[in-house]
Amino acid sequence: MSGIAATKPIEIWWQDEARIGQKNGLARLWARKGTRPRQPADQRYQNAYLFGAICPARGTGAAVMMPCANTRAMQMHLDEISRTVEKGAHAALLMDRAGWHTTGKLRVPKNITIILLPSRSPELNPVENVWQYIRQNWLSNRVFETYEDILAAGCDAWNRLIHQPETITSIGMRNWAHIV
Repeated sequence: MSGIAATKPIEIWWQDEARIGQKNGLARLWARKGTRPRQPADQRYQNAYLFGAICPARGTGAAVMMPCANTRAMQMHLDEISRTVEKGAHAALLMDRAGWHTTGKLRVPKNITIILLPSRSPELNPVENVWQYIRQNWLSNRVFETYEDILAAGCDAWNRLIHQPETITSIGMRNWAHIV
């Protein structure tokens, strides 16, 4: 990336994937004192994967919903990120070391350079906090009747986030990763 930095603006992007499905989490609820609100729970196992990436400086992101997490899904996500990078810019894409991130079978677009985070360090990736935010606000305490409901909920949650650029910036900005 050394030659690229001198000629193009660099965007810092963060990437991760989250499993969304019928084994959904429960979140705290506000309730009247002395009451016990019902929280639905599902015992089924269907799920899908939301591959998401954010650029906190621009307050934007790119995502794809996939039936499984593998090299093909990661390739589609890289292609989506590439289309979202500002025209004429280059993306430094930081992500963990999942097998589908490190395989030589990926065709990394020319406007992306992958930077792998240290192993076992999810605290360095702000997309982990994005998943927490999405789950707490739009996915927890729900039962999904069908696989299509899972896909729709994941897409809806991501689209809601994308319409909140200030939230993406707030959750995703890391002072050590950006020169202001």
